Amino acid sequence: MSSANTSHASTDGSIPFMGVSPVKLGMWLFLASEVMFFTGLLGSFIVLKFAHPEVFHEEAGHLNWQLAAFNTVVLISSSLTMALAVAASEKKDHRAVARNVLITLLLAVLFLVIKSFEYYAKVEHGILPSTSLFFGAYFTLTGCHGLHIIAGVIVLFRMWRKAARGQSNYESMELVGLYWHFVDLVWIFLFPLLYLL
Repeated sequence: MSSANTSHASTDGSIPFMGVSPVKLGMWLFLASEVMFFTGLLGSFIVLKFAHPEVFHEEAGHLNWQLAAFNTVVLISSSLTMALAVAASEKKDHRAVARNVLITLLLAVLFLVIKSFEYYAKVEHGILPSTSLFFGAYFTLTGCHGLHIIAGVIVLFRMWRKAARGQSNYESMELVGLYWHFVDLVWIFLFPLLYLL
């Protein structure tokens, strides 16, 4: 490889594509596929909702919107602490990275705990995915989102351990931040669509 090409290589030796590292480009492509996935699910729900407005409105009344609103605040707060972690990583402030990633992780776990209580209450009242079209869609949408939160929790735990040892990496933190903001954004669409409208 010529010296002209190596000067444009990133720290891991890879060559950026149009100024974007291959790892970041891969993350953007992954997020684009996730956007299409959730767009399909949300689009299907909206079509069903317009086809059966009275039924969907009545069944949405069985949801606990206050609990979901609190969970929304929890998730938005975690997005803030994630942004702080990324900013601290850029400054190589490993202690601040570890602190903010840990808070993000705890908020994510809190979100899952609250959601599990909500699921438990539904099952206690005999409400399952097979109960109706609305609840089939509800469990599918929130379940897929919950799986993305669980994946994020696993990654956040690993990032916290690295940061606690003073090994946080800005590019890695930035990628995790992109993923986490996407997960938060999906919930911001899910909350009003399922609980309020």
